[in-house]
Amino acid sequence: MNSRVSHIVVVDDEHDVRTVLTDALRQIGYTVTPVSTGDELYAADNVDLAVIDLRLNNEDGLQLARQLRENSDIPIMMLTGKGDETDRIIGLEVAADDYMMKPFNLREFTARINALLRRSQNAGTKRVSVETNETVYQFDDWTLYLSRRLLQHADGRTPDLTYGEFSLLEAFISSPQRVLTREHLMERTHGYDSDSLDRTIDVLVVRLRRKIESNPRIPRLIKTERGLGYCFDASVTKLVPQPH
Repeated sequence: MNSRVSHIVVVDDEHDVRTVLTDALRQIGYTVTPVSTGDELYAADNVDLAVIDLRLNNEDGLQLARQLRENSDIPIMMLTGKGDETDRIIGLEVAADDYMMKPFNLREFTARINALLRRSQNAGTKRVSVETNETVYQFDDWTLYLSRRLLQHADGRTPDLTYGEFSLLEAFISSPQRVLTREHLMERTHGYDSDSLDRTIDVLVVRLRRKIESNPRIPRLIKTERGLGYCFDASVTKLVPQPH
């Protein structure tokens, strides 16, 4: 059994902010490395989650998150300032798994960090499950191998899904052709409720559509139900492994 304590790197060029976030995370049992630059982030070993400020003094936090995402699938939490709505949405679409606007409540911050790590660790457990006992879902021209977290198209393509995108797809295929509210999807993907202004699910849907829809601008699979949420408009077949 792996009992290693999760390691979080906090990237923020404001010393006071780094100190407050580091103390809050250490108090709930995490190993935390506070840094002020991307180079220091990359120098850290065995990182399980990164908290990155969007607006760093000498570098672009969004670009830093992009670069990290290209080389790692660890959860990324973006911190943004008031009035950065556009940057916040772009950050989620491109790289981040969640965001919070400064100033924020430390209790909510730690709850969101807990949720991100929990979902990431659960996904890691599934990746090493025994393939012979694997549950497989089929929809449209896609096959989803659940324990391997592998999505494969009939033409052989296997798009990489972040753990957030995978969790969203798993929520959809478990309740096909039903309207699912943003609150329900937020609970399934992040482990906590959100308010009506939270765009996290919307941008996750955009990202997932880009990977599974033939035309993301005219989606056939993930339909928007205005004022309600989303509906996965596909017939889903579940193939359960037979006992030997």
